[in-house]
This record gives sequence, C-alpha cells and structure tokens, in this order.
Amino acid sequence: MCFFYALSKTAQSLANRYQLGDGLDWPMEAGLSAPKYYVSGFDFPKMPVLTNAEPARLQVLAWGLIPSWVKTPAQAAEIRSKTLNARAETALEKPAFRQEIRQRRCLVPADGFYEWRTFNGKKYPYYISLKGRAVFSFAGIWAEWVDPATGEILKTYSILTTEANPLMAKIHNTKKRMPVILPRDEERTWLQDGVSAAELQALMKPFPAELMEAHTISRLITSRTENRNQPQVQEACVYPELDDI
Repeated sequence: MCFFYALSKTAQSLANRYQLGDGLDWPMEAGLSAPKYYVSGFDFPKMPVLTNAEPARLQVLAWGLIPSWVKTPAQAAEIRSKTLNARAETALEKPAFRQEIRQRRCLVPADGFYEWRTFNGKKYPYYISLKGRAVFSFAGIWAEWVDPATGEILKTYSILTTEANPLMAKIHNTKKRMPVILPRDEERTWLQDGVSAAELQALMKPFPAELMEAHTISRLITSRTENRNQPQVQEACVYPELDDI
C-alpha cells in the first residue's frame, strides 16, 4: 500500500522535471510553499498532480478520491479514507475507480515514500526512493466531486498499487504491495487518451527493484508529539536486530 510519501523539491524543480514551461499557475500556499518530507494520506492533504485533462500544468488535488456519484458530504468523508489507494488488479472493475481509470488518470510526483517491515512482532519504518533520490511519478487516478451543500468542486486523487517487487516484498512483508511507479518514458502514455484496458494493466507493473534503494529510519515518523515534516524523518537509523535489505 502507499499511505505516506515525500515531495521535498521546489515547484520550479518540478516544472523543470516535467518540462512544464509556464505551468506554475497553481496556489503555492496549498501545494509546495515548503518541502514536504512527510505527507500522510489520512490528513487528506492537497498535493501537486498532473492530470490528463491538463498535462502541462501542475494542479493541487486532495489525496483521497471521492467519486462523482457520491451524494452527501458524510458519504464523501467516509469513502475518502478507503480510496487513498486503488489496487491495479481490480481498479478497472471497482465502482469507485472504474470510470476514473479509463477517463481520468494522473501523475503524482514524489521523491520517496514510507513503509513498515514486520520482524519478530515489531514494525520497523523504512524510507524508499529511487537511486539518486530523483523525482518520480506514482500512477494515479482523479475525480471531480460537487458538494451539493455548497456547490464547491473538489478534485481528488488516488494512488495505484500493485504486487511488490523483491525489495518491497522484503520490506512490506505482510501484504507485499507497493505503489505503481511509472518509468519516466511511460509517464505520458499513462496520461494519453484512448489507452486500452490491456495497455493500462501492462503499465501498472512493479517497478524494477534494482533501480530503487531503501533504509531504515527512526521512529520519529510515528511520533504523536514531534514535527514529522522535517529532513530528519528520512535519516538512516540502524536496528541491529535486522538483517540488511
């Protein structure tokens, strides 16, 4: 699964990474006014996303997909905590995702994410990134929902997950899942119209483990009292009882 990630790069570096030119007309205060070293999906944060509707412009969407058919704010609040992720194997069939994955796909920029490994009854946190700490894209889907009480249009997104590669299977060793990370040369294909269901399934594959790296981090990430949105949350921490990844 993927419920926690990081995006610590500046808006301009994202514009350069995705070759957006002048595509920075988005509200900085809601997106990357400061680096995001730790983002929790359960806070339903607003984060930068590139959609197939406007692939040359960063937009700010809320994490936790609310399908357009949701009728009430109460129903929206209930469903969004269950739609932070969408399983690649069933997204084309599930009512919450099947329309969006065919019509509304997006790239979710990140430079790392967090997962926990279970060992002897304890959980150990890891920070996972691509080698070199480059920005990458999660495969996402998005939706527009109109709040019937206020008329506000809320744009939201979900991150696709797939079976774990060997590295992630050792870390996320209970459910053995990982987010769908798109190779850079497949990002624009993900956003194209007219992609068949078979082509979508082929894109939602495990990212090569040899291009990724991971290390254990401290339990700062689970602190209820300290600020987790700081660089220290990603620093390596050794647990002698664990074997090397």
